[in-house]
Amino acid sequence: MSTPQPIKTLCALIGLALAATAFAAPATAAAPAIDPQLAAAVANPQRSAPFVARDGARHPAEELSYFGLKPDMTVVELWPGTGYWTEILGPYLAKGGHYYVAQPVPGNKEEDEGVARWQARVDKMKDRVGAITQTHLGKDHYDIAPPGSADLVLTFRNLHNWVGDGYAAEALAGAFRALKPGGILGIEDHRGRNDKPQDPKANDGYLRQDYAIALAKKAGFEYVGASEINANPKDTKDWVDGVWTLPPTLSQGDKDRARYVAIGEADNFVLKFRKPMH
Repeated sequence: MSTPQPIKTLCALIGLALAATAFAAPATAAAPAIDPQLAAAVANPQRSAPFVARDGARHPAEELSYFGLKPDMTVVELWPGTGYWTEILGPYLAKGGHYYVAQPVPGNKEEDEGVARWQARVDKMKDRVGAITQTHLGKDHYDIAPPGSADLVLTFRNLHNWVGDGYAAEALAGAFRALKPGGILGIEDHRGRNDKPQDPKANDGYLRQDYAIALAKKAGFEYVGASEINANPKDTKDWVDGVWTLPPTLSQGDKDRARYVAIGEADNFVLKFRKPMH
């Protein structure tokens, strides 16, 4: 018995609708599995309480897993700040990996004080971290590790500083030189608005995601992809003191503090790049 024409038409329309849906909404890639050793490093009760309090905004285990971190890698962290990531990477890499940190070039008071705080923190955890090799990254200092030695180069919320100081291209070129062919560059930074041109000085601390991708590509990297793990749609990116209005800096002090705390840390992109094999 043949199917009536109206039913055939309805079935065809449903089929077309389902096909369109399939093309319009591709499945999201599964999150990478988290190494139990990495989960243990994040969960270590000896980590600093203020750092642990930020884990909900920073997702350290998930982000490092996205970048492909393994315990036997040679990893270079650029500008480690006061040590949020060092408290995780140091113990994780201590037994089988190599850990470089490229510190700011001495001479800037604020940055020098940050390096001193980092060193004091590392000195207190010497029993948990292996040897950490310190190098420098700053104007005219781009040799962050021996050429072709690194499996993974990481930078968290620093690229906007190098853009502002005029040496982002050189910093990324230094990362490219340090990586092995096939090595990974991971960049996290404050995501700027797409409806405004990029400020070439990045004075508000924000970078357009497409701008950051273009910088890395110009340095020779292949763009692998992006993770939305640190996205924050509540960040409207139009604050009086730029990104520093929001936590953790809270530049306005008690003024509108509850509002800014409720918004949380900035909307951040997480970008993954690869050095070509040839």
